[in-house]
Amino acid sequence: MTDKLNLLDLDLDGLVEWFAARGEKPFRARQVMRWLHRAGVSDFEQMSDVAKSLRAKLAEEACVRWPAVVRDSVSTDGTRKWLLDVGAGNAVETVFIPETSRGTLCVSSQAGCALDCAFCSTGKQGFNRNLSSAEIIGQLWLANRLLGATADGERIVSNVVMMGMGEPLANLDNVVTALRLMLDDHAYGLSRRRVTVSTSGIVPAMDRLREECPVALAVSLHAANDALRDRLVPINQKYPLRELLAACNRYLDAAPRDFVTFEYVMLDGVNDTDGDARELVAIARQVPCKYNLIPFNPFPNSGFRRSPAERIRRFAGILQDAGIVATTRKTRGDDVDAACGQLAGQVLDKTRRTRILQPARELGQ
Repeated sequence: MTDKLNLLDLDLDGLVEWFAARGEKPFRARQVMRWLHRAGVSDFEQMSDVAKSLRAKLAEEACVRWPAVVRDSVSTDGTRKWLLDVGAGNAVETVFIPETSRGTLCVSSQAGCALDCAFCSTGKQGFNRNLSSAEIIGQLWLANRLLGATADGERIVSNVVMMGMGEPLANLDNVVTALRLMLDDHAYGLSRRRVTVSTSGIVPAMDRLREECPVALAVSLHAANDALRDRLVPINQKYPLRELLAACNRYLDAAPRDFVTFEYVMLDGVNDTDGDARELVAIARQVPCKYNLIPFNPFPNSGFRRSPAERIRRFAGILQDAGIVATTRKTRGDDVDAACGQLAGQVLDKTRRTRILQPARELGQ
């Protein structure tokens, strides 16, 4: 089976090309895509309006392969986290966050992360590899199936955020293919406004995303000046704030929203002073934005503490008094380590970075 083409790896253009090479017309690709992604069907024999001869050809040359579930955890607040096997001893985590008006799926793009942001559990595991397009879109495919999406197109997942394990823009080619599937009306039909890519600030890739598949953009800011951001988000040493903010403004020319969301984790005594807030006000004068303040979610030996609730309220108040939209993210799923910054999974580190001090269980246990 491993030498067969995994159809989850192809967006519509790729599927049309693959079918054309076998003498099939483009409508057949659209047919099969609807069965795969709208109906969640993996058995070609169930694709009842596809010609029997084509079904036989698909069974011979192709397959539908998604990451296997190793562990399925449900928080007391309804947040659901899956540990997914992506092979060779690596596992990634995917999180579903149910809310009254929407259901948000937080999707991983890499096994580990090479960027090593100081406050992120994933980064402390090091990096193994990029996920394939099939492994990325497979998280949405699987979530729809496990959450009870219906074959007629009813979906539980209304929003997707590329905020799971890894830096999405360091795996841009595979991420863009997955994004195109999320947006395609023959697949998931999500609005560009309901799909968000988060980045720590890889400027050239931000420009490419703007050109190839602009969706909503979130930037992991976490500091309002280069000196502090160099320490908290090391990629800033390569693409400092001046370049990052310019890239944000360029992105907005094509973005489905007229603002960038700046994510800002609140670290006690590190980046939560009134002065830090005033520096963020100055940044908001340069880039149309809103701030999403994230109470730090602890993990073993992180070296950081969450800012007290009153400090976060005062910090938000300084931004709001300046006329800036600033929200404080409600912590969800922290009892199953599904909160922002806590995703760890299991990564066989090729970077030889120090392993996280509380490793995940062995696959299959």
